[in-house]
Amino acid sequence: MTFHLGLIGYPLGHSLSPILHQAALSATGLKGDYRLFALEPGEGFDNEVKVLINQMRGDLIKGLNVTIPHKQTVIPFLDGLSTTANVVKAVNTIRKMNGQVIGDNTDVDGFLRDLDRVFMESYPRSVSPGTSLLRNSLVLGAGGSARAVIFGLLQKGWNVYVAARQMKQAQRLLQEIQVKLNNQDIPKVYTLELNQEQINSLNEEIQLVVNTTSAGMWPNIDETPWPSGAKLPQDALVYDLVYNPSVTVFVRTARKSGLCASNGLGMLIEQAALSFEFWTGHRPDREALWDVVPEMRG
Repeated sequence: MTFHLGLIGYPLGHSLSPILHQAALSATGLKGDYRLFALEPGEGFDNEVKVLINQMRGDLIKGLNVTIPHKQTVIPFLDGLSTTANVVKAVNTIRKMNGQVIGDNTDVDGFLRDLDRVFMESYPRSVSPGTSLLRNSLVLGAGGSARAVIFGLLQKGWNVYVAARQMKQAQRLLQEIQVKLNNQDIPKVYTLELNQEQINSLNEEIQLVVNTTSAGMWPNIDETPWPSGAKLPQDALVYDLVYNPSVTVFVRTARKSGLCASNGLGMLIEQAALSFEFWTGHRPDREALWDVVPEMRG
């Protein structure tokens, strides 16, 4: 069998997905390829995405990833959503199940698996994340990536503080997640403005800081999401979803303050590997994926 896979998004010029999935194919001994489908938003998108979905229905394409700006715009063209994709309101993986084309989301589990790896490497003798001694997290940003991170942290028992410059967006995001979770007994979630005063008011309570904004991402590598003058929480782990550049200003600042800090490459690798396993039924060796992007480790 030949596995024809691909990625929908726009633009796609700097995507690492082809490299990672070709490595996964090689590591599992499978035949296949991974193509980029740069679908520009606007007129023509509907027809182009319908063609790709129909190719999945006919098994001409075995699986698709989805990235910005189409994680939500592809949803109307699918037969259904997984529980996670429904809660997060975003699709990054399209797979076929029981003859139906289903939208899924591996960002949540990808983030949680890599977070666990980073905790074990940074604090090998500490408790594992999600236990009673690790409860308070600070998420910077309230965009699409924040949805997956917040949902994942709530699943693991973390209280979540969401700091955003657009408070209405942050409040709406949390309300949507709570509604999707059907008011289950979940940890506490709060919103605050992303500024020096409010960050400093709670930083002694925080054990984990996650940046979900694009601040510091290439080409704007001099930017940082952290407010000027705000203190970084002592002994907190810093996790920046940005991985290009491999060491952002935020990560560099955290390390200079004596904190353990990681970029988001591991999350990218984990979500890619999970998607690959959905499509092929084969679990790729993670080290094989890390080995093809050594310069991005950070």
